[in-house]
Amino acid sequence: MSLLLVGVSHRTAPVSVLERVAISGEDIAKVLDELITGEHVSEAVVLSTCNRIEIYAVVETFHGGLTEVSRVLARHAQADVSDLTDHLYVHYAGSAVEHLFSVAAGLDSMVVGEAQILGQLRAAYSTARELGTVGTALHEVAQHALRVGKRAQTETGIDTAGASVVTEALDDAEQALGGELAGRRAVVVGAGSMGGLAAAALRRRGVGEIVLANRTTERAERLAEIVAAEGTPSRVVALDALAPEMGAADLVVVCTGAVGTVLGLETVRAGLCSAPSAHHAGRPLVVCDLGLPRDVDPEVGELTGVTLVDLATLGARLHQASAGQAVEATRALVVEEVRGYLAAQRSAEVTPTVTALRRRAAEVVDAELLRLDGRLPGLESDVRGEVAKTVRRVVDKLLHTPTVQVKRLAQSPGGDTYAEALRELFELDPQAPAAVTSGPSGSGITAEGVPTSDSARLGGDEVDQALAANPVLDGVAPESPEPAALRVPGGTS
Repeated sequence: MSLLLVGVSHRTAPVSVLERVAISGEDIAKVLDELITGEHVSEAVVLSTCNRIEIYAVVETFHGGLTEVSRVLARHAQADVSDLTDHLYVHYAGSAVEHLFSVAAGLDSMVVGEAQILGQLRAAYSTARELGTVGTALHEVAQHALRVGKRAQTETGIDTAGASVVTEALDDAEQALGGELAGRRAVVVGAGSMGGLAAAALRRRGVGEIVLANRTTERAERLAEIVAAEGTPSRVVALDALAPEMGAADLVVVCTGAVGTVLGLETVRAGLCSAPSAHHAGRPLVVCDLGLPRDVDPEVGELTGVTLVDLATLGARLHQASAGQAVEATRALVVEEVRGYLAAQRSAEVTPTVTALRRRAAEVVDAELLRLDGRLPGLESDVRGEVAKTVRRVVDKLLHTPTVQVKRLAQSPGGDTYAEALRELFELDPQAPAAVTSGPSGSGITAEGVPTSDSARLGGDEVDQALAANPVLDGVAPESPEPAALRVPGGTS
């Protein structure tokens, strides 16, 4: 069993593709069910945020798992797999672990170091666990990833700037408005986690009033109470009453989980026309669309006096952002954690073989002691006891060094060959439950031969080739073993 990651993100796809592949909260259960009912996938977690959609799956074989996961993504996006392969990235075994840890640490975010991704990953794991698609393997790697993310925040200070997609969007809004947001009027559409972040960020920047709109009024009212309790005037309006608010607002932040347009062109145009003395007199309006799929009609940005800030414009600006010392320290931390995790996994994979060896030795000792009883039936019990203890001590001492060494050597890449040698030398049955190397209870994600420095990625043409070469597409299971890692020259995600 190995970890497979298939994803698409702001690094590999434009917003138009991301919003096609985006998986809403209502659809996650359906997607997870499709994945688990496949022949090759035994566990799965779906991570869907405003700038990435990733499926982490524990699979029996690489090609079979890649085919099933890619097909599920394509069906959800109502597209052919070939339409997505130019934008997909694939990580496998140790490389998938490294990518997951990097995501948890905030290294792969649009705003590098933003802390929100850790909560999103925790929520994705919790959802999958509640739906019964998380087993021992994904539980272990997900919990380790969450610890890595927390450690990165605590030890490297990568999140001390407090940057997020919301704060970066508000920075762009301040620049477009020609000054600070203090005293200005803001409208927030959406009262979920992103809406709450937006309201909190606006409050910290001293806006004069926050108007909240949401599909469910009760949720918006709860958020309004929180904002008002912090000292910022706040009120709630219905979604169909947004037009008049457009005319009085300086800034509109839209961040819902809806599928389809929430703020249309005609709504904004009607709002602008309702306040000729304001916006038509030269006062600008900034609309921030932080939804995926888009919440705002892109044509809104073509209106006179309106600046549209969306994930595409943010991504273009942040793509070349400098790393900084905190990011470099976090990268080193991730490398360290990946090495430790994979070493522990490889060591755990050897443990059943060591156990089988000791059991075989114990069986030989018991058989010889039984033969001794047959040859010397009159042997006194205390003498027999001492003989048994002596023989067992000799066997334990003979096995101690090789078993300790094989566990130590197994922690290095390719270390499983030592366990294989033990099985050959002592004729341990690899099919016996005690001798298999997949780990106890099927736990552990194999990472045979994967250097921890690998950041292997399969994307674009390589995905096409992997899918095209996969016999599963023709209904024939592959016979060749899956690769331990896949590498694209110079490629990282």
